[in-house]
Amino acid sequence: MDKPRLFNQVRNVLRVRHDSLRTEASYLRWIKRFILFHHKRHPLEMEEREITAFLTHLAVNKHVAPSTQNQALAAILFLYKEVLEQELDWMDDIVRARRTSRIPEVLSPEQVRRLFGQNCRAQ
Repeated sequence: MDKPRLFNQVRNVLRVRHDSLRTEASYLRWIKRFILFHHKRHPLEMEEREITAFLTHLAVNKHVAPSTQNQALAAILFLYKEVLEQELDWMDDIVRARRTSRIPEVLSPEQVRRLFGQNCRAQ
């Protein structure tokens, strides 16, 4: 009997793990985009260079948020580790995008007085 096609393998592993259907849909989308980005090459034919190129493309050309890039990486890691059962020691060295830390903007005491003063008069 033939081995199931790649996307069916992904679905099967996700369902055995009881992952949500939204996770399944998301991972399948990212895996498809990864494969299409590399002109439909099978993931077993690709290595670190191709994964890094895809993630860099997302950040530089598509301007995705770091959380989006990390979601794509999670899907690719899942594909290699859980579905294709590939030991990818070099994957541990891939740099994950990080959110920029945001410093909260604080109002001055005078701004707070004006803000509360306007709200009190409006009522």
